[in-house]
Amino acid sequence: MSDFRIKTCVLGGVSTNCYVIYREGGTEAVLIDPADNGPYLLNLCRELGVEPVAVLLTHGHFDHILAADDIRRAFRCKIYVGMNEERMLGDPSLNLSGTLGTEQMGINADDLMRDGEVLKFLGRDWKVLFTPGHTEGSVCFYIASEQVLFSGDTLFADSLGRTDLPTGSSAKIVRSITETLFALPEDTMVYPGHGDPTTIGHEKQFNPVAVYCNRHS
Repeated sequence: MSDFRIKTCVLGGVSTNCYVIYREGGTEAVLIDPADNGPYLLNLCRELGVEPVAVLLTHGHFDHILAADDIRRAFRCKIYVGMNEERMLGDPSLNLSGTLGTEQMGINADDLMRDGEVLKFLGRDWKVLFTPGHTEGSVCFYIASEQVLFSGDTLFADSLGRTDLPTGSSAKIVRSITETLFALPEDTMVYPGHGDPTTIGHEKQFNPVAVYCNRHS
């Protein structure tokens, strides 16, 4: 039985999923998309008895990054983002900070990830998958040994990320989903940036992208 644990926190003005991932009985954690409320996340880590060793960002929109610097400062860990997302991360006009009552902000990442790069955390391999479309530099994180995908705002349960924001592209997100994510095993659990978990198999049947492609194939 796996000791891999995923704690989901729904944070911020648009109910973003922040994931705290750790091993049962372990002392290290990885945070994905620390959306908001840094003090809450810091206290949660203390309650779980873990210290973040990395903050992984699926993309640079404000609702996925507001607490990233709080985590980095408190635990002296690195922030990782896709190499094509660096400009958005630091530019309020692109990351849309300043909306929904938030302050304008920009942050710098410590590590720019490459497509196909394999990160090693918590005794597992985390494969970086470039999935442009929601933003130019959007990425997903795939952990094959756990059959888990963190899909950010690329793939949702029965839906997909919007493409009408800066650097978005409808054509690119469809390719990212059909060519990259739908190539994963169907029993892969998908943990998205908003909403409920799903599976690759379910989305290949019922996601609007799959339905459209099937009708026009």
